[in-house]
Amino acid sequence: MATEIDAARPQPEEPTIGRLVADASRDISTLVSKEIELAKSELKVSVKAGGIGVGLFAAAGFLAVLAIIMLSFAIAYLIHWNGDGLDLHWAYLIVFGFYLLLAGVLGFVGLKKVKQVRAPERAIEQGREIPRALKGQA
Repeated sequence: MATEIDAARPQPEEPTIGRLVADASRDISTLVSKEIELAKSELKVSVKAGGIGVGLFAAAGFLAVLAIIMLSFAIAYLIHWNGDGLDLHWAYLIVFGFYLLLAGVLGFVGLKKVKQVRAPERAIEQGREIPRALKGQA
């Protein structure tokens, strides 16, 4: 009689192979999409810092061109010195020095920003762990 009672009890359903495959593919799909989201968020920070750095390099280059133009005018006025005084010449040289100093500061800040650009390290590391996780290794 015990066997009849056991047969009458509902057995807990065991998942079918199809259901296990569907669950595994859904989990893998979710894992991959989350890894992509993580990589995007890490790259967004790096790209922003890189963009600021490139912009500052461009500003430094522009100011360096202005400084060269100012130096050219200063040299031209110094060569064509008519003996009436140095005020105009010194003014051009002071402006040249200011532009050159400003270009140096912008270039230094731009270099610091470009050095902040990094690869999405956490996403890469987690991506390397996916094959081990799929094999059941911790």
